[in-house]
Amino acid sequence: MKFVHIADMHFDAPFTVLSQKKDLGDLRRIEQRQVFKKVIDYIKQENIPYLFISGDLYEHEYVKQTTIEFINNLFKEIKDTKIFISPGNHDPYIKNSYYNNFNWSDNVKIFKGEIEKYEDENVTIYGYGFNDFINTGVNIDKLNIDTSKLNILVIHGSVDASTTLDLQYNPMKSTILKSKNFDYIALGHIHKSNYKEEKNIVYPGSTISFGFDELGEHGMIVGNIEKENLQTEFRKLDDREFIEKEKDITNIVSKEELIQEINEDKLDEKSMYKITLIGQRNFEININEIQKSILQDNIIKIKDKTKMSYNLEELSKEESLKGLFVKVMLEKLNSGEFKADEVEKAIEIGLEVL
Repeated sequence: MKFVHIADMHFDAPFTVLSQKKDLGDLRRIEQRQVFKKVIDYIKQENIPYLFISGDLYEHEYVKQTTIEFINNLFKEIKDTKIFISPGNHDPYIKNSYYNNFNWSDNVKIFKGEIEKYEDENVTIYGYGFNDFINTGVNIDKLNIDTSKLNILVIHGSVDASTTLDLQYNPMKSTILKSKNFDYIALGHIHKSNYKEEKNIVYPGSTISFGFDELGEHGMIVGNIEKENLQTEFRKLDDREFIEKEKDITNIVSKEELIQEINEDKLDEKSMYKITLIGQRNFEININEIQKSILQDNIIKIKDKTKMSYNLEELSKEESLKGLFVKVMLEKLNSGEFKADEVEKAIEIGLEVL
């Protein structure tokens, strides 16, 4: 039995950070559609009979009806594929949701706020959907499954939740999931894939990346399952990656030289970058000024983690105006009158003026 498993598509997400950089937010929403069409095209080409969507297909707060119609029209193109959707915390099955108020294609099954099961000839598919934005859990332990058939669970939530926040999103224990002997558990909610670590309890990760906390490749799981024989493979779908790079500025002597070097960096045009400045700085760094002068639109963030190049203790011993200034500022730091980063910035500006 062949299947495709995706999760956390988040259609019409606002992409707040990207939207501050020209039209990148709009571009990313277009790319969401392109990636989703890749999923449907693959299903058509390979005659995949089952598609599992494990929650957060769209953003309830932001999604437009035209986007829902786009999704549903693609579902109609794979009418021989059975589609199972488990609503998540961003797209719960609530009174005013599109899950409840839209005429979905006949091949779509949307799970609600109780565990439901769909029985096919050789497989039983269980599913559960959020019925609110917060969900404190469903009792999977009570499930009795017929192990003579294939059994699949499609669900959104936090496995082995360890924080107060995670406990709000359908927490589940991996020990209980494993004890049920499901042949495959199609999870959603965590945006990083775990398919390499877990054989049959799988987070595919978000279908596209949403930022620098979601580095690496993003896509879908394709699988083929028989009793006692599960084969899965990750397929990359998102052509654009978020990448972090460090730049050591120890030997750079001016803001202008730094901007020139960043503008001349060879970067992958399809990727989006966060540049972290490290090393010892020889000049005052104003991130906003530098960001405005960067010509490469795919540099989204610049972060300053540099240290002052001055030896403040040695400077404070000098019998000079600089020495006296640094000595006074260090006294303010040691007295707790100001924060360390405030004193450091004041010293840097003062020394540059002097």
